[in-house]
Amino acid sequence: QVQLVESGGGSVQAGGSLRLSCIVSTNTYPRYCMEWFRQAPGKEREGVASVYFGGGTTLYADSVKGRFHISPDSAKKTVFLEMNMLRPEDTAMYYCAARDPPGCGMAAPGLYPYWGQGTQVTVSS
Repeated sequence: QVQLVESGGGSVQAGGSLRLSCIVSTNTYPRYCMEWFRQAPGKEREGVASVYFGGGTTLYADSVKGRFHISPDSAKKTVFLEMNMLRPEDTAMYYCAARDPPGCGMAAPGLYPYWGQGTQVTVSS
């Protein structure tokens, strides 16, 4: 059984930064494909960034490249999403998700069996 718990959301002004955390609760080493998603009101859930928990290639949506950084910390069983130069259009509920490898990379939400409850990010102009 895998449980994901996000934290770190909040309200910031445009240009500000936030760091989201996703703690992965599992009895074994978390060898999962991890992805951060976001969903704004009235919009579909979209992938933001992905990584393999053991490290490796990171992938980003074009809209966040150069501003967001995803990083796993295996000792803490946590995946971080560092968000810089935030824009009002980044406002959304942010979720982390996990699935079994192989084939880590950005994928459709339906392929992820494990989800956190989400953390709200609001960016004001």
